[in-house]
Amino acid sequence: MDSQTRVYFPYVSPHDPCPPIRVKSYYVPPQLFIGFQPENLPQFSPMEALMHGTLWPALYSPYVPTGQRERRGEGHS
Repeated sequence: MDSQTRVYFPYVSPHDPCPPIRVKSYYVPPQLFIGFQPENLPQFSPMEALMHGTLWPALYSPYVPTGQRERRGEGHS
């Protein structure tokens, strides 16, 4: 798991009629950890920036669809 992924364990009621989801995960955006833009941040090349959707690697957050997170062990189990 990367540092942007958070995992929590919700309460599972013994009277819940549905199968329980014991582990849930979510992503925390990287911009929450940068208070202001520091000087001289490294930058992607223009082509890499278009592919990543941001100019700065520090703000890059890969998108992983929920189905793939589950297969990688980061999602519900």
